[in-house]
Amino acid sequence: MSTLTNQPERPALPRHPAPLFWAFSWMALQGFGGVLTVAQRELVERRGWFTHEEFLEDWALAQVLPGPNVCNLAVVFGGRCCGWRGAAAALLGLLTLPLLLLLVLLLAYQQWASLAPVAGALRGMMAVVVGLIAGACLKLARPLLKHPMGPLWCAAVAGAALLAIAWWRVPLVACVFGLGGLACVWTGWRLKQGAA
Repeated sequence: MSTLTNQPERPALPRHPAPLFWAFSWMALQGFGGVLTVAQRELVERRGWFTHEEFLEDWALAQVLPGPNVCNLAVVFGGRCCGWRGAAAALLGLLTLPLLLLLVLLLAYQQWASLAPVAGALRGMMAVVVGLIAGACLKLARPLLKHPMGPLWCAAVAGAALLAIAWWRVPLVACVFGLGGLACVWTGWRLKQGAA
């Protein structure tokens, strides 16, 4: 414990690619239906490499970059820790073991896909995936309580993004640049007001 702040010391970020490879491999092997929930739990709560706010900021960056979000997060975080070797290690950790597992499962699925219990099990997993995503959204929303825009404006932007994509079918790019740009400008203005 730090005597000055009375808070536990944060673990040091990895300075070698190997811990990144194994951390992202372990994360990927747990990420059935998506890795967002597992990434938040593994990188923030278990390993302490991110605070909730830092994770949300890097996840937002990963969302806007082209490509799969969690791959973007692995490259950004791995690069920050160990340069290009860290970025490669985190990305390879994220992809290698799940790819091998997927190939094995594909062979098994080809054999037993026509069985009713297999089809029923896959349909049942849909509810679990929705629950995992909803849980991750609630955890990711926590840092917005301290956001410069304020919790009500953050909720309004999040609600508008949800309506725009789910109800009005606004293209994701337009939503990111439209609502995201508006939120960036609003946040910048609020930060300037706070600094003045």
